[in-house]
Amino acid sequence: MKSRRQFLHVAAGGATAGTALLAGCGAPERGLPVPNGQMQQATILGLSNERFFAALDAGPITAEFMAAAERQRARLGARTISDLDFRFLAVSGGGEDGAFGAGVLCGWSEHGDRPTFDLVTGVSTGALTAPFAFLGSAYDAQLRYVYTGISPADVLRERYITAALFDDALADNAPLHRTISRILDERMLAAIAAAYDDGRLLLIGTTDLDAQQPVVWNIGAIAKSGHPRALDTVRRILLASAAIPGAFPPTMFDATLNGKPYQEMHVDGGAFMQSFLYPARLSVERRQRIAAKQPVADISAYLIRNGRLDPHWAEVRRQMLGIAGRAISTMIFASGYNDTLRIYYNALRDNVDYNLAYIGPDFTLKLPEPFDPGYMRALFDYGYSRARNGYEWSKQPRLAG
Repeated sequence: MKSRRQFLHVAAGGATAGTALLAGCGAPERGLPVPNGQMQQATILGLSNERFFAALDAGPITAEFMAAAERQRARLGARTISDLDFRFLAVSGGGEDGAFGAGVLCGWSEHGDRPTFDLVTGVSTGALTAPFAFLGSAYDAQLRYVYTGISPADVLRERYITAALFDDALADNAPLHRTISRILDERMLAAIAAAYDDGRLLLIGTTDLDAQQPVVWNIGAIAKSGHPRALDTVRRILLASAAIPGAFPPTMFDATLNGKPYQEMHVDGGAFMQSFLYPARLSVERRQRIAAKQPVADISAYLIRNGRLDPHWAEVRRQMLGIAGRAISTMIFASGYNDTLRIYYNALRDNVDYNLAYIGPDFTLKLPEPFDPGYMRALFDYGYSRARNGYEWSKQPRLAG
């Protein structure tokens, strides 16, 4: 089985060599894409708050945050939102390294002080973790299973090497969709809907490849809608968020715009951002209140980075595919670190308690092949043991040499 680096090498080379060939060959068909500039008006289930294009307009997602906070205030009988305490969690991308975050959460439960999170966000592998983190320790068994009880056959089915030229990905992720569907059931969806009623938010990030825009999906609102396609849509959102471009096929969503059918192409949310927390407009309003010496709610933010902060040194062969693959992996590393840094500086300016967990240099096991069970169990145990003994959260990200 190929390593992820080999996937990236072949995908990069295939994209370059096969561009001309694809026009004349049987590439997978797709529906008409949403026209340029109209993606905000298109809908999947017909819900006004099913998703947000925060990079284009932060107003709707900010309003969703405020509405959720108001539901919490009413439920708890607080006088104002400023009287509340909030706990936020962001779970990053990282592929197989998502086993680390799963271990941290399960070990945290064992330690006995894991909070109920008012906001959980997830991207890529973090999207697979996020629903369990959101629903709490009662779902630790399912979370553990996702990262220690499955095999590569539960995630992907490899295609022929010609897929690099004539198909939409090197591997088929239908097995992952079946795995997600087996675990995320109606009972989980109902629990997510109940938490949404309580004023808690579960947000998952994907990338709209046509529009080159990040999309933040409001999973709680979708669960609460009672729409007959709500469960299938949530499953497909998780699949899309974890769909590494080139390695896995994109997830196609049937959309409606002005009564006409279109089709959107969504891939790994990490193509745009590997982790996110709260909208910038909310941050601006909070800073204005702080500057005016007005009361603000206490917020503690936890960020689980399913990756390292120390660069991974490797000798690069002077050969096109090797150079391209290394450059792509370097961009992915830099993107993840920059997201971690961005969230830190926002928290610092917003007077938010910042807490970071990441894979340290003391974990030295190498990944032998994609989704190797032995590697993922070892990484789960690494995160679990550290959290069970009381995780020493980092108060700022430091790039190791």
